[in-house]
Amino acid sequence: MKFLIFSFLISASVILAEDINDPFEDLNRLSFEFNESIDANILKPIAQSYSKSPRFLKKGVTNFFDNLEEVDTTVNQLLQGKVGYAANDLTRFIINSTIGLGGILDVATPLGLKRHEEDFSQTLAVWGVPSGPYIMLPLLGPSSVRDVFSRPVSSILSVTFHMTESDVNIALKAVDALETRERLLEIESLIYGDRYDFVKDSYVQYMIYEVSDGENVIDEFVDDMDDFLIE
Repeated sequence: MKFLIFSFLISASVILAEDINDPFEDLNRLSFEFNESIDANILKPIAQSYSKSPRFLKKGVTNFFDNLEEVDTTVNQLLQGKVGYAANDLTRFIINSTIGLGGILDVATPLGLKRHEEDFSQTLAVWGVPSGPYIMLPLLGPSSVRDVFSRPVSSILSVTFHMTESDVNIALKAVDALETRERLLEIESLIYGDRYDFVKDSYVQYMIYEVSDGENVIDEFVDDMDDFLIE
């Protein structure tokens, strides 16, 4: 799921930076500069090389990791009381894991089973838990106090968490990070002004959009970019 850096740079910055609870800005900016350095020297060059891979290969990798997230999404749909969505997402996982060759092929979407994306942080938000201060985590990127405390639960619900082979687990997480970074190459041109503020604004706006399931949020740009990231 949203792994490593900049996985939320997908919205127009309609929230002003000064309106966001960011009491740790000085420390956050240090973390941001560290992440920027790691990205520029390691992650981005690797992602650029990966971007030259055949489209069918990249699509298969994306589908594979999207399918792994279906279990997490299903459980959180149930925790949020969305039984119908949970049934939809569980069915997606079963179909794509079998007929879809372990999730490499997305067979479920053409059958009318739309993909969703839920995690425990969104569940906590639905339960009324506030997001708390904004936090920029080293390597992991934009977050909040609520997100930090939700990570252990989301980790347990992930398929890779239960893999006994640590080498395979690490390799899958590395490929997942690479796949996420490669998909973001095309939208980096959207960043303008202070990069730190833009990332912060975008992250908060996207989280609001995700928690509300896009309801009562009039922003065609956010909608288009959300489709881009989960296609």
